[in-house]
Amino acid sequence: MKNNKKGFTLIELMIVVAIIGILAAIAIPKFADLINKSKEGATKGALSSVRSALQVYYGDNEGWFPADNLAVLTNNGKYINEIPVAKLPTTGHADSSLVTVYSTMSAPGVYTTTGTFDGGGWGYVNNPTASAIWGSFMANCTHKDIKGIDAWTSF
Repeated sequence: MKNNKKGFTLIELMIVVAIIGILAAIAIPKFADLINKSKEGATKGALSSVRSALQVYYGDNEGWFPADNLAVLTNNGKYINEIPVAKLPTTGHADSSLVTVYSTMSAPGVYTTTGTFDGGGWGYVNNPTASAIWGSFMANCTHKDIKGIDAWTSF
């Protein structure tokens, strides 16, 4: 009479654990990359939403952009309910909805402000004498996006 023992051997279990470990080592970095891509996509969508609200404000006010830090856009939710959070993955900046106001651009990419450019959050140029960039709304970051080809300010 044969004695059949059912179950897995230690070698079989070790092989299964090794395969699971290899799959996890491959999947975790891909998952982290997907999270960063989704944050970047959310920020680009938020950028578009605020720019649309600015254009509606511009049309309602006969060719004038807001002269403040965009608080007028959120008053009573007429143009936008709130300034969204800027999520700038892989840049070292914390998520922020802070709007840094710039008065002018002294050279390409060099803004004059009371705040710090490349400080995270958003940047807005509210000076009508800087006609070429007046009303510009951008991510307040000079780092490259995840693809490494475009600066955040160019979106």
